[in-house]
Amino acid sequence: MGTALREIAAELSGYRNLLRQFVIRDLRVRYKQAALGAAWALFMPALVVLSGVLVRFAMSQVTAATFDRTTVAALALKGLGWGFFAGAIGVATPCLATNGNLVSKVYFPREVLPISAVLAQGVDSLVGSLLLLALAPWLGIPLSTGLLWVPLLVALLFCFTTAVALVLSCANVFFRDVKYIVQVLLTFGIFFTPVFYEPAMLGPTGGRVLMLNPLAPLLEGMRLAVLEGQNLLMPLASATSRGEVAAWSPWYLAYSTAWALGGLLVSALVFHRVEPDLSEFV
Repeated sequence: MGTALREIAAELSGYRNLLRQFVIRDLRVRYKQAALGAAWALFMPALVVLSGVLVRFAMSQVTAATFDRTTVAALALKGLGWGFFAGAIGVATPCLATNGNLVSKVYFPREVLPISAVLAQGVDSLVGSLLLLALAPWLGIPLSTGLLWVPLLVALLFCFTTAVALVLSCANVFFRDVKYIVQVLLTFGIFFTPVFYEPAMLGPTGGRVLMLNPLAPLLEGMRLAVLEGQNLLMPLASATSRGEVAAWSPWYLAYSTAWALGGLLVSALVFHRVEPDLSEFV
């Protein structure tokens, strides 16, 4: 395993210029002859946020729950995270198959293709993050020590997304219907991820079940750290109509960390193992 990891690291380091060129190519292809151009980087996160605002406003009318700028800020934070994951996976899954001519005729580390898709989506998300930063005063986002958790959560989200992208991109080469399954899962996956709502709304059992989704602690941790200044190493309880519910536990962060780092390790090894066979099936 150590030898394989060293080979992967050495190859990616040696082809880092190629990786950069693929990222630039992906960005150019994405916006070439597009009516909105680079505005697509803002369109999808904005669509997620507007959908969430509509859902939460309807919920507030039925349950008399609070709907204010903090709610919109929470939707924006989690919408950016979900948009990055969904956008990267949607592009990375078919990337090996759509670049079949390169994969079958030219040698380079095949990991470059899905990783470049994730990095290109990261550029889009960075643009959305800058807009959110500009709107932070209006949204009431406070300055607190909780902001120190943001780099860690972003890094874990990137690692987890890359792990999923590596696995699904090579799986799609051997089973071409994987991309269609992924499209369905991404369409409905937002409802199984706490983007439009908080896990505590589902009660003690429902909240814990929802947190089994590795994305859930990362997005919810982002909301708590940024908007409430929560120290993610400390537990947090939330008062609901059903009584006091555990809104956060440090074990949630440990769980997502294990998925992100362990998943990246396993996916990299699996991808490296099947890489010699990709050119035959693509």
